[in-house]
Amino acid sequence: MLAGKLDRRISIERASTAQDDTGQEIETWLPVATVWASWRRASARETLAAAEIAAEVTDVFDIRWSYLVAEINPKDQIIFDGRTYDISAVAEIGRREGMQIAAVARADG
Repeated sequence: MLAGKLDRRISIERASTAQDDTGQEIETWLPVATVWASWRRASARETLAAAEIAAEVTDVFDIRWSYLVAEINPKDQIIFDGRTYDISAVAEIGRREGMQIAAVARADG
């Protein structure tokens, strides 16, 4: 994996629970890692959902493999360029060379 192609900074977050001021459990996102990644647009499509048309984008991020990111899965999320992405698939590149992450975000959000 060429370092020159890893020119975008992404944050990977994992769902967790915390307590609010009243002691109620709430879902929150905790940082797993902030890493360098390559980015490319996989597809863009419009979907009809809840009587509104919303654009959805699927992007692919390639990152270097490390123990910090080895357990990334579709329950996690990515923050990139001010947008939150839901991870849809994760695949190892080579033998612990890198990770390829497919992620989906709303284009209007």
